[in-house]
Amino acid sequence: MIGFLVAGLIIGALARLIKPGKQNLGLLATLGLGLVGSVIGGLIAQFFGTGDIWELNILGFILAVVAAVLLIGVAETVAGKKD
Repeated sequence: MIGFLVAGLIIGALARLIKPGKQNLGLLATLGLGLVGSVIGGLIAQFFGTGDIWELNILGFILAVVAAVLLIGVAETVAGKKD
């Protein structure tokens, strides 16, 4: 469980570094988006047959970062519409 949280934080941080511009996201939002991204990436990697959703592999990690980048974009759009 702790490994899953650490991986989510790393994935969220990498996604924030990749996404251009400044994101107004806190540590918990970064962690949450990284966790959701890692689940999405794991599910897609499992669909392609590269391993289990809970298993750390290269394809799942890359897909998790891509999913987290997309989720950050969605979060920025939703947050921008509230202002």
